[in-house]
Parts: sequence; structure tokens; C-alpha cells
Amino acid sequence: MPRLILIRHAKSAWDDAAAEDHARVLNERGRRAAPALGDWLARRALVPGQALVSDAARTRETWALIAARLEGAPEAEVLPALYHASAEGMLQVLRDRGRAHAVAMVGHNPGIGEFAARLVAVRPDHPQFAIYPTGATTVIDLPARSWEKVGFGTGGVVDFVVPRELADERSR
Repeated sequence: MPRLILIRHAKSAWDDAAAEDHARVLNERGRRAAPALGDWLARRALVPGQALVSDAARTRETWALIAARLEGAPEAEVLPALYHASAEGMLQVLRDRGRAHAVAMVGHNPGIGEFAARLVAVRPDHPQFAIYPTGATTVIDLPARSWEKVGFGTGGVVDFVVPRELADERSR
């Protein structure tokens, strides 16, 4: 059964009005959140065998900071097709490019939030899932023999987290 780890990029900087959207990097909050997500995945032994990542600076930086916390994490496969991709576009990339049993995909809203919502059979009972804020991460098991056979409305949510919850865990 394939497993997808669907990650929206961490919080990005908006302080440089001249920077084009594609070039925006993470802000300080995002640089704290991404390693925390990596630690969260590591604690759950959720290390993907493949990482499909949008070619935007903020998604590449998010994955690099997450991967640094995961022993054996793969290098990012940087894909322009994931930059602001729709849910349908993300599904097609996954069908075309998915090779490992567990795949991480790092992208952008609104596409990634819609993709998560449409991919699962039952949405998690979490108030942030519908919003899919920066850093939101869903782990989804998909009842298919291969990535080519994955379809909407079939996945089962294994776990869902947002960075704010991880910050709350660290402060306890």
C-alpha cells in the first residue's frame, strides 16, 4: 500500500516586495517549523524513499530542513510542475513520478490543501485540515497496487499535524 506524506511549505517571507513569488524563501518561523516537522516524522519513523518538491525556493528550503532531521532522507526531485499545481496536476505528477513505497510531496496552497481533501475518503477531525496552513502535513495510506492506480477519495489518513502543535509540544 503506497504511503504519501503531503507537506505544504513552511511559512515564507514577504518582507522583500521586489522578490518574485517563485524566489521567496522561508522566514524565521518557517525555519523553525520545518526542522520540527522533520523531528515529528523521525519520531514516527516516517522517512520517505522519494521526495517530489516544487521548484520554488520556499518548498526546496522546507524539504532541505525536514530532510536534515531524517536519517536516510532522499534528495529532492525538484519539479516545476508542482509549482502552484492544482489537485489534478499533483495527482498526475504522483502517478507519473511516484516510485518508492513512501513518497513525500512538498507544494503550495490552494492546490495541496485541495489535493489532501480530495485524496482521502474521510477527512481528519481537525480544525486546520480544511485550511491547510503553512507546514501542514498529512500522512495518507492509499489502497492501490501502484502509484499509477491512486485515485481521489480512496486514501486513509494516518496522521495530520500543523507546526503550531509541534511548538506547543516543545513548550510543555
